[in-house]
Amino acid sequence: MKLRRSRQPKRGRIEIIPMIDVMFFLLATFMLSSLTMQHLNAVKVDLPQGAAAPLKTPTRVTLTVTPGSKLFLNKTPVTLDSLAPTLKTLLDVADPGIIVAADSAAPNGIIVQAMIKAREAGAKHFLIAVQHGQ
Repeated sequence: MKLRRSRQPKRGRIEIIPMIDVMFFLLATFMLSSLTMQHLNAVKVDLPQGAAAPLKTPTRVTLTVTPGSKLFLNKTPVTLDSLAPTLKTLLDVADPGIIVAADSAAPNGIIVQAMIKAREAGAKHFLIAVQHGQ
């Protein structure tokens, strides 16, 4: 007499719902971490409101203008007279562009004068940093 098994062996299944949950968690984690990687090499200022695409190359030189008309190149304080010589050493020959991060309360005259000095130092392109509006 042959005994029958009371249970038939079950075939293994791959549950897809937990895998989808894990994939969405990883997607959200990588999106949030990539947003925190974008930063300007600048002094903290109150940027004007605007809509612009995120910067793809974070290695550019940043010219910062504070409300008190102080100038910074990559967090290094400079004056209008020392701006051009200092910027010449920092500019990339292949991509001679700089980011201008001017406070919204900074006088326009000092911003224009700083940009003229940067142009004398060899800057070809200016990117204006803005804060995304609500």
